[in-house]
Parts: sequence; structure tokens; C-alpha cells
Amino acid sequence: MTGRTTDEALALLADRPLVVLTGAGLSTDSGIPDYRGPGSRPRAPMTYQEFVATPQARRRYWARSHLGWSRMRGAEPNAGHRALAALDPGLLITQNVDGLHEAAGSRRLVALHGRIADVVCLDCRATSSRSALQERTEAANPGWAARHADVADNPDGDVELDDTEGFVVPGCTGCGGRLKPDVVFFGENVPAPRVARCYAAVEALAAAGGALLVAGSSLTVMSGLRFVKRAARDGVPVVIVNRGATRGDPLATLTVDAGCSDFLTALAAARLSPAAAS
Repeated sequence: MTGRTTDEALALLADRPLVVLTGAGLSTDSGIPDYRGPGSRPRAPMTYQEFVATPQARRRYWARSHLGWSRMRGAEPNAGHRALAALDPGLLITQNVDGLHEAAGSRRLVALHGRIADVVCLDCRATSSRSALQERTEAANPGWAARHADVADNPDGDVELDDTEGFVVPGCTGCGGRLKPDVVFFGENVPAPRVARCYAAVEALAAAGGALLVAGSSLTVMSGLRFVKRAARDGVPVVIVNRGATRGDPLATLTVDAGCSDFLTALAAARLSPAAAS
């Protein structure tokens, strides 16, 4: 974390009201791979349309996710998550589904894409815990995890696995219907109330003299980029901290090519120190 832009970014953010938008790059220090950072493998996540189309597609998804989530649920919040919990911005918008912001103690939070720890039935809409489903899935597929212990992790609780033949996918305990993680897949829309809450928080920054901080997101998809666009439209300063270029860079006031944990720790120290408080 060096360079003139880092110091400028810390100074710009030192005493302004903040809204923070986070992406997968924030969780890499917790051992969860990101999508598009340096060294990330090319991948094509399953779309919602694929998921609902056939039992084979759902079997493929759940076989991979069963292995990946058993690893993801052991991840712990890193210094970046803890720094954001201490900063307690006006709103923390996360594109991540790993639940690490919640585990770190963040309070004013919108999980834009949902949480991988929750499950919804597509037929009766009942919700349940992923932990309970994991136990049922393990019972239905004894030895599956041990036979595939060497597969590589992907983001969002997924793994690299092609052969999923024979994997048994449990149904809803209430109606026997199709279960899906309660997260927004590619091809789905973010629920409108979540989007409205985020827009309202970003728009309020203009009158309050605040700033939008983006940490660990390439802003490739519109679900996050739209808030950068709204801030820039309203004249709100935008600071983007990310390893590598982002789609929002042309709209940013400052960009910082740095790790999220280091930058956020420095920002928390600057904003919460006795000198800053006085």
C-alpha cells in the first residue's frame, strides 16, 4: 500500500460520511477466491435459467456447491472485514454472499446478492438453513466429500468438478420441491427493495458531503456499477480500492491499486484515532 493516491484517498475519506460497496476482492484474505482478480481462473457461473431448466443442471450445481460450501463456512473475517465493522459506515453494500461482514459485526448492511448460508424452495418459497441442508446432503451422499477432497475452490462456495453423476439432491422438507441457495444468480434481478435502499443511501451522500468507497470489486456487473454511476452523477466523490482496473475507474475521483485489508485498516486507524475524533 504505497503511492501518492493512497495518501490522497485516506485524506479524502478521513472525515466524510461514507457508503461502502464491497466485492469478492475483500474476502480473498479469508481464503475465498475472487472472480476477476490477478491470477483468477476463467469461469462461467451457472445462470438462473440453467439452474431451473433441468434436474441434471441442479445436480451439477449442488454437487459442486456441497463441497465448496463445506470449505467456505470455515472462513473467518479478515482485517478488512473487521476494519469496516469498526468504521460502521452509513451503509455497507456487499456483493459477497459469504456472510463475513455479518460475522465481523457490521450493522448497517445490505447483502445485495443474498447469503449462501440460506436456502429457498422455488416451489413453496419456504426458507431454511444451509447447515441443515448440508447435513441432509451428506447423509444422502456418503463418502462424496472424501472422494473429491483434491478439487480446487472457486468463488461463492463452488469447486472445479465435472463428473457429478450419481449425486443425490435432497428436496424441500415441506413440499419436496426444488431447492436453491437464497442468492441472486446470474440472470436474476436483485430484489427491488434492496436496490432502493442502496440508491437512497448513495443519493443522501451529496447533501451530506459524503463519499462512496468501493473495496475489492471490479464492478464488471451492473448490480454494483449502478451505484458508482449514481454517485458520479450527483457529484459524490468515488474512491475505488482494488487489485487491477475496474469498470468504474473512468467515474472515480481516485483509484488505489492496493489490497483491501491494508487500506481499510489504515482508513479505520485514521478515522478512529483520537486526533481524528478531535
